[in-house]
Amino acid sequence: MEPIRIFYFSDVLCVWAYIAQIRLDELKTTFQDKVAIAPHFVPVFGNAHEKLEKRWRDQGGFKGYSDHVHEVAKKFDHITVHPDIWVNVIPSSSTSCHLFLHAIQLLEMKGIVQPSEKVFEKAIWAFREAFFTKLANVSDRKAQFAIAEELGLPIAAIQAQIDSGEAYAQLSKDFDLLKEHTVTVSPTLIFNEGRQRLNGNVGYRVIEANIRELLHDPPEEQSWC
Repeated sequence: MEPIRIFYFSDVLCVWAYIAQIRLDELKTTFQDKVAIAPHFVPVFGNAHEKLEKRWRDQGGFKGYSDHVHEVAKKFDHITVHPDIWVNVIPSSSTSCHLFLHAIQLLEMKGIVQPSEKVFEKAIWAFREAFFTKLANVSDRKAQFAIAEELGLPIAAIQAQIDSGEAYAQLSKDFDLLKEHTVTVSPTLIFNEGRQRLNGNVGYRVIEANIRELLHDPPEEQSWC
């Protein structure tokens, strides 16, 4: 039986995606080869400074947003958030992160690193964790290279994927999928060939129930109810 294919859209700088990582990990553990999760990116913080300045201007600005992130985070004991998140270090754009991560993904696709090492998934988490726990300015190329070095990844090979334009092509595919599926929220899960989606802070049991329904009732056998 073919695995349930899931598009997973998120922004590296999104606290809800940071929170949701544990749910993805649990899905992979529970369903193993019955699901195939394909990470993609949505640039919710593509222009982070302007976005937060406009939306939080009357609510305390960056400090107000920082307080909001802390209010959200304290409800979940599996994550850690730096006291000065979104105050002392404010990344310019998550798009820079997403481009760099796609360059890492290309290393897997080309066999430069072993796909079994799952460096793309590890790098996504490393970027989130570096920002939320260490205040790393992950939109800066120097910080990106530092994270890659910590993961033992070949820096020159990553840069080559960016210089060649191939990483930009992968990022462009994300933009096409965003338009095709009208994705604007991080995180968003899309499955059942686009007929089902779960947006935002969706609990694990809800995600699991949707997958079990598809496993027990394949799309071609679904009835009107």
